[in-house]
Amino acid sequence: MSGPGGSRGLGMKCYVRRTGINRHGMIEFDFSIGDPSLYVEMILPERAFAEFCENNNVQFLTEEQGAAIDADREKWRSGDQSEADGDDASA
Repeated sequence: MSGPGGSRGLGMKCYVRRTGINRHGMIEFDFSIGDPSLYVEMILPERAFAEFCENNNVQFLTEEQGAAIDADREKWRSGDQSEADGDDASA
């Protein structure tokens, strides 16, 4: 997978965030290229997941990085820009 068209050939960093294991034992995860906040949700068997990660030379996101992405996503869903802008309603 690392040949022409593979993610290694893109010259961009790939990221994975493991999000769970479903009732069939499949690994659920988010996969992104370049920007960890733009991702696709994927599901693979454990062995295929390990191969996928190796083939794409992924960097696993930390819990803190995942929490920051979740907080940003929630901000956009709620339309609340005050936290991102540093605004304080009491000021």
